[in-house]
Amino acid sequence: MNSLAYKTLQSLAKFKPKRETHTLAYSQLKETQRAHARALKLGTTILEPDIVYSYFGSKSLRNACKLFDEVPNWNVASATAIIGCFARCNHHEEAIYFFSRMIALNIKPNQFTFGTVIPSSTALQDFNSGRQLHACTIKIGLESNVFIGSAVVDFYAKLTGIKEAQRAFEDTHEPNVVSYTTLIRGYMKKEMFDDALALFRKMPERNVVSWNAMISGYSQMGYNEEAVNLFVEMLREGMPPNDSTFPCAIRAVANIAALGMGRSFHGSAIKFLGKFDVFVGNSLVSFYAKCGSMEDSLLLFNTLPRKNIVSWNALICGYANHGRGIEAVDFFERMQDTGVRPNSVTLLSLLLACTHSGLVDKGYTYFNKARVEDPGLLTPEHYACMVDLLSRAGRFEEAERFLQELPFVPGIGFWKALLGGCRIHSNMELGELAARKILALDPEDVSSYVMLSNAHSAAGRWQSVSMIRKEMREKRMKGVPGCSWIEIRSKLHIFVTGDRNHEQLDQIYQVLGFLSSNI
Repeated sequence: MNSLAYKTLQSLAKFKPKRETHTLAYSQLKETQRAHARALKLGTTILEPDIVYSYFGSKSLRNACKLFDEVPNWNVASATAIIGCFARCNHHEEAIYFFSRMIALNIKPNQFTFGTVIPSSTALQDFNSGRQLHACTIKIGLESNVFIGSAVVDFYAKLTGIKEAQRAFEDTHEPNVVSYTTLIRGYMKKEMFDDALALFRKMPERNVVSWNAMISGYSQMGYNEEAVNLFVEMLREGMPPNDSTFPCAIRAVANIAALGMGRSFHGSAIKFLGKFDVFVGNSLVSFYAKCGSMEDSLLLFNTLPRKNIVSWNALICGYANHGRGIEAVDFFERMQDTGVRPNSVTLLSLLLACTHSGLVDKGYTYFNKARVEDPGLLTPEHYACMVDLLSRAGRFEEAERFLQELPFVPGIGFWKALLGGCRIHSNMELGELAARKILALDPEDVSSYVMLSNAHSAAGRWQSVSMIRKEMREKRMKGVPGCSWIEIRSKLHIFVTGDRNHEQLDQIYQVLGFLSSNI
């Protein structure tokens, strides 16, 4: 190769733009093209493969593809590096295309090539190409390689049933922590919690990612106690959590309203992370709000160095759920003043705040404003919230008219909202209509029977209560048992209606008996 052309190409390949601006990217593209043309004009047939990186920097994928076909001196390392470039830039179709060109050029792929290109099939959800790549690894004899095995396990766990992922895991020689964690995530996705936990216990070594996979899996699927217990176990085993661990653990402890334990998690976040990011901060704002400690929630909110829509939503929703509608509205107005645009969660929280605080006209105003200015924000939940708002305020004519003018057929939630308002205001005629609508949509819905029974009870219509309960017995319908819990010295005590399994049952009833006889 002409030495001047070679040096020019090499220097351009190493060139990286300091600022990602359109002008600079365009300039880089033109310089790269000129150097490429100059080299070809000089009769150069061998180009430095790294020149493709320059085309990446200028976002010219077409030229990168063309150059790949022109360059005759690719080897497995350079070709794999280019495929990796495309994959990292989320150009997965191009990554798979380059792999096919690599095969056409008789370049034998290695474990790193497959470990790079198989995740592109997963990202594209392209089952056929993924299966073909897996078959390729078997043909070459690389299917037992741990690097390839982990990618194949992830592919099958995300795109097919768990059986194929299990087989790929079993075919992997000496699976490592990545292989185990990938299959654990697959089990969690399929809600196979026992299998996930058994595999987690079998792991020869665990890292923070393994713990996070278990904790986040439990937390996302509503197994909050298991997530909290596992996080505590993680700390006891001396594994330092990271900024991905805390949002999952804090969300779980928030869902069981364990304020004392959550405070200790907050302390752990300060200990291990120092200054935490907006995701941990948002989870703490939401945690204190769910536990009813709005002062602590506001304190955390004010200390966040950067606030996003999730931060504002956590605070507004907290005020809404605790009947502090005026504060929720106030913070919504403040949010708009900062230039943060509300989303559908913000609007729903705002309507809930108005519902729980009796701010009917203000709620109507916000809803109508969204309907005119940003109708894309509205979902059936927002319409149902408006029915609830009007029904709780006893404005039944408006609620009925609102239901009649809905742009879709109302579901059970709408009629339950109306029935709830009827119970509050003892409007039995409309309540029975709402109950009939609910039972027509779902004859086995227990809650509607309970709500109607409570409405008759509030109105003193005991014969109707007796008839409803008799019908429930005949249909063998049972209400969901009530559940409550209390946290004492960082230990959660759960009580369910009719449950007599608590270890301190006798002492509890003894105290209750004393209170009953002395009050």
